[in-house]
Amino acid sequence: MPGWGSTSNRAHYAGAVTLRIRIDLSYDGTAFSGWAAQPGRRTVEDTLSGALTTILRSPTPVRLVVAGRTDAGVHARGQVCHADVEIGGWDQVRGRSLRSAEESAATRLRGILPPDLIVHRVSRAPEGFDARFSAMRRRYLYRICDDPGSLDPLRRYDTVLVPRRLDVESMDRAARSLLGLHDWAAFCKRRAGATTVRTLLDHRWDRAPDGTVEATVVADAFCHSMVRSLVGAVVPVGEGRLSVDIPREVLRGGVRDSRVRVMPPHGLSLEEVTYPPDDELAARAEESRVRRALPG
Repeated sequence: MPGWGSTSNRAHYAGAVTLRIRIDLSYDGTAFSGWAAQPGRRTVEDTLSGALTTILRSPTPVRLVVAGRTDAGVHARGQVCHADVEIGGWDQVRGRSLRSAEESAATRLRGILPPDLIVHRVSRAPEGFDARFSAMRRRYLYRICDDPGSLDPLRRYDTVLVPRRLDVESMDRAARSLLGLHDWAAFCKRRAGATTVRTLLDHRWDRAPDGTVEATVVADAFCHSMVRSLVGAVVPVGEGRLSVDIPREVLRGGVRDSRVRVMPPHGLSLEEVTYPPDDELAARAEESRVRRALPG
């Protein structure tokens, strides 16, 4: 049998011997240094890749592609990633079990992953699926307690405490004024070669039944630190320190503004990633790869 280095086997390996799997997962980001692998740091990517590499008995680490790269301390209830795995190793995952390889993989991953990282489902990805580029929108939740005496100590790792009562109605008005397709340079940490043009689909504030103030933020995609900056632009409005029109003014300014602070990470959670129907996945991925720009 020819070695994997030959041209014919490289094509065979890429076209017929691999399959793409989708992994739906959640994690408590408190003890993780974010999603992305970093030398000497505990990250979600390294932890999950290591577990998947173990159950597949892969000679090299399994590479993961994620829907949203969360920062250190940020949580996720609805994260999605994919991996391309070699079929031979995949078929061996179930061993003598009558369950599918996907069910067996999910069970085995839960058995070796730490308790702050949970795999909900493992499935074969449809044709054209890309966890990052096929996504239509990401939905985040940010939690704030504005009554120190009522903070639930069991929620201290996913809820940010502020010392004064917030005017939720004013915050909601300020947040909704930001919706639409914009250049979010004033709310993002710039990365070389990356665009800051995004479509903000929803940004609203509500007071939950337990008294917590919650922000829902939805966009087609987010740039680095964008969600926490959006929250940081609106909280001062709720505190009465900024008028309702200031966040919109900052957006139009197009540069970082000292009136906008990046809120702490632990109040933020990626709640959901939404994808189009299976027959539109590939087209959506191609569309997402095109560099975003404002019209005109």
